Amino acid sequence: ICLCFSDLFFQCTVFSFVCCCFFFWVFLEHIFKIPVKFPIKLVPTFTTKMFFFFVLKMTLTDPLFPAQLVKTAELNPNKNYILGSHPHGIMCFGAFACFSTTSCGFSELFPGLRSSLVVLAGLFKIPLFREYLMGAVSKPSLAHLLSKRGKGNAVVIVVGGAAESLASAPGVNTVVMKQRKGFVRTALEFGADLVPVYTFGENELFQQVIFSEGSLGRRLQDLFKKIMGFAPCLFVGERFGLIPYRRPVTTVVGSPISVPKRITPAQEEVDHYHKLYMEALTDLFHKHKVSYGLSESHELQII
Repeated sequence: ICLCFSDLFFQCTVFSFVCCCFFFWVFLEHIFKIPVKFPIKLVPTFTTKMFFFFVLKMTLTDPLFPAQLVKTAELNPNKNYILGSHPHGIMCFGAFACFSTTSCGFSELFPGLRSSLVVLAGLFKIPLFREYLMGAVSKPSLAHLLSKRGKGNAVVIVVGGAAESLASAPGVNTVVMKQRKGFVRTALEFGADLVPVYTFGENELFQQVIFSEGSLGRRLQDLFKKIMGFAPCLFVGERFGLIPYRRPVTTVVGSPISVPKRITPAQEEVDHYHKLYMEALTDLFHKHKVSYGLSESHELQII
């Protein structure tokens, strides 16, 4: 009995020590503003499929829950790109499957390019989950990806973010982008071409309780978003509500928009390329909507 208690005490002590070291490192990151800028990519296809099977109880390559990546234009591996991914949905399943894993064949469709999906810095406040992500949508992180790793970088940004996730619901085609111009400015600063990306079926994966503006529920969501950087969504799916509905998810990569390099881009240039990007995204949506589950009457709402 004494040996059992001593062994248990030792294990608890070691665990406590590891936890203390972990949170001390997080504290140092916060105090010294250490940028998180090294995205980790799931390379082995087997590892990718096992991840989805055991964690999500399915795979995105399964015929019952198909996810696919569609290429509409060539991307030159001797250039850098910023891919704007829309819509956010509840959990960005399409963007994650296509750009953070090998499940959908990004490397085969775009040889010579390295995809890096960057996420809200607020998500790095979640223990352990943050260590898997390792790529924040922050200026130091984007600067590292677009200037320190040579050419052939495809940085993927889910432009709508937390605000867009709160509008996610089946049948809704809403993207939050009219005032989101930071990614365009970054593209100009580093001379990275802009590429619109739209995932059809992303908003069909979960049902969500959407609170009206001004309600207590929406105020609490906005408060949480202000503190943490991301919004808590009340959603339901299959299997105890946590698993997405088995709907097809198709991520379509559009044609690149050539962007010049400007050390200090003027606001007029930012507005110009932002307008071009919105037009290109709208064209991409209407060109492919019927092929991937929508009707001719569906419209893309940009707010």
